[in-house]
Amino acid sequence: MAPGKKSYPRATLRKILRAHSRKKVGKGVDSLVYLDYVLFIEELMQNATRKARVDGEKTIAAKDIRKATMTSLRRFKG
Repeated sequence: MAPGKKSYPRATLRKILRAHSRKKVGKGVDSLVYLDYVLFIEELMQNATRKARVDGEKTIAAKDIRKATMTSLRRFKG
């Protein structure tokens, strides 16, 4: 990514969050949502890696991610 370029339109993300929560959205909330997303994806991949190793596989497949999704979602549910 080029320096000075934003990775996502902050205003659009704020509008989406406002529409789903029906509440006021603070200035830094989009950054917090992004960080939470990154943590979720990291945990999802760790869980999928564990499931793949238990099954004796060397690579992660879509089925491993599907198996790990519910575990990761439970942890990040608000």
